[in-house]
Amino acid sequence: MNQILTSRVLVVFLFISTFIVQAQVSFDIKVSKKRLGLNERLRVDFVMNENGDNFNPPSFKGFQVVSGPQQAVSRSWVNGMQSFSKTYTYFLTPKLKGKITLDQAQITINREVYKTSPVIIEVTEAVEKPNDPNNIDYITDENIKLVAEISNSNPYLNEGISVVYKLYFRNPISISDVQELESPGYGDFWSHLIKVGQVRVNNKGQYNGESYNEVVWRKVVLYPQKTGKLNLEPLTLNLSLTVPSSRRDLFGRRIMTQGQKTISAGRRVINVKPLPEKNQPAGFTGAVGQFDFDVILDKDALKATESFQATLKVRGNGNLKLFKLPKINVPNTLEVYEPEHKENVKIKLSGMGGTVEDTYTIVPKYQGRYPIPAVEFLYFDPKTKSYKSVRSQDLLVDVFDGPIAGDAQEVAANLTKQLVQANDTAFRFILLDTKLSPIKTPSFWKSKLFWILLVLPILLLLFTFLFKRFVLGRSEDSASKKQREAQYLARKYLSSAKKAFHDQVAFYEALERALHNYLKAKLKIETIELSKDKIESLLLDKKVKAQTALDFVSVIENCELARYAPGRSVSVKRDYEKASSIIASIDRQL
Repeated sequence: MNQILTSRVLVVFLFISTFIVQAQVSFDIKVSKKRLGLNERLRVDFVMNENGDNFNPPSFKGFQVVSGPQQAVSRSWVNGMQSFSKTYTYFLTPKLKGKITLDQAQITINREVYKTSPVIIEVTEAVEKPNDPNNIDYITDENIKLVAEISNSNPYLNEGISVVYKLYFRNPISISDVQELESPGYGDFWSHLIKVGQVRVNNKGQYNGESYNEVVWRKVVLYPQKTGKLNLEPLTLNLSLTVPSSRRDLFGRRIMTQGQKTISAGRRVINVKPLPEKNQPAGFTGAVGQFDFDVILDKDALKATESFQATLKVRGNGNLKLFKLPKINVPNTLEVYEPEHKENVKIKLSGMGGTVEDTYTIVPKYQGRYPIPAVEFLYFDPKTKSYKSVRSQDLLVDVFDGPIAGDAQEVAANLTKQLVQANDTAFRFILLDTKLSPIKTPSFWKSKLFWILLVLPILLLLFTFLFKRFVLGRSEDSASKKQREAQYLARKYLSSAKKAFHDQVAFYEALERALHNYLKAKLKIETIELSKDKIESLLLDKKVKAQTALDFVSVIENCELARYAPGRSVSVKRDYEKASSIIASIDRQL
């Protein structure tokens, strides 16, 4: 009896110990080698067994980041037990020889902060045979670049700059599909995105003096609105690639393989200089660029009962939409109305160019010759690094045929004298003898009220019929239209998954990517770093029904199960239809 009891206690103890071991969270760093040559590359993996957030890599001091972070997620089930692994991968090249320490990385898992241990890497002299050129990661890192070209990284406040994002690639790599995973934000800038149009490949591109195929992915014009160091968030693309593998066919030719590559332009810093305070004029309103200025009158001679217009016009290149024009100054005897503002500005990669103008309507009260004083326009020229002033000409307006200023009382007195001296025939047009007759009360059946009461019900019936036919019918058509739009949106995002019905792994990869891209586009969020719990929370915050949010997360879990457990029984068609239905449902609720 004691032996049986002891064996049972031992089994329970082993089960609890196994559960505790499995429940432990790990976050480790793995390096491809701890000793490498100056001309070799180092692969660094940060691996965790639970999904986490707020990943902070080390500074990589002494190394240059060639690519990364690249993210990979793995799930598996063995004997009913689930295992999870998530990895962030970086590829580094050393900048100097000696012993270099990789500092700690940290991540938050289940509200707890975990850190890796520091790792010492020894860098020696350059070796004759560096990293394996047949390695796929090495091939992609060497032959694909995503670059943000900035026209001026040290501008003045409100000085325009341009950023062009270019993708460079060359043989033996070919790109079949590109998806934008992360779009840069420009919170501290006035920004304007220039349409690129159809993506074209330039076969004569140059990067660091070497020939590449060049694709211009995005163009944007920025005007900084703050001084200091401003961050440009990175542009991140996911590329579908065809890369030669290390295997060869019977004829000695390399076998091509399909792969995915996530590449980022990296975060850039713009150091914005303040405008000089020395010699800054008092009337400066923030214009930065190169401008011409003038005041234009539509007429310079008119009657006192007429009006004329004075237009203050600025022409040139600079922040035309971001400053106020000076005010016009006229004599008090001229009545001035609020100006009408007009802009004729075109935005190119070089910045804003065109004209802005304020048009004042002015009405004179009396006769006279009125001067329009010169108006001064002040701006800062970043090319000469100095403030400049442009003055308009002194103008003159001639007003005739009207009252004279200062003689109003005399004019009124003369008019009074003329009225008093009028002769006795002035009022003969007024009839003094009248003939009155009684007013007859009309019959009700012939009155207007009778006809109104008769016609009004007919008009109400006609109005009710037209309202139901056209207004309510149109509302029903609008609801049907929204339903069709939701179904079209689902088909749009799931088109890549539908093409891969024949391949289970490829289908669920495309389906999961489509669901994440839909969330990013619809909720304006980035889903790469989000767990399923956070996705569900975000949907609930957007007033999406709880069951719909659970169904959405369930489809993502099915994608992961199908991808990392290929032997599992799945229904591609059922999951595709369920995803389409859920996307349409979320779109209607939002």
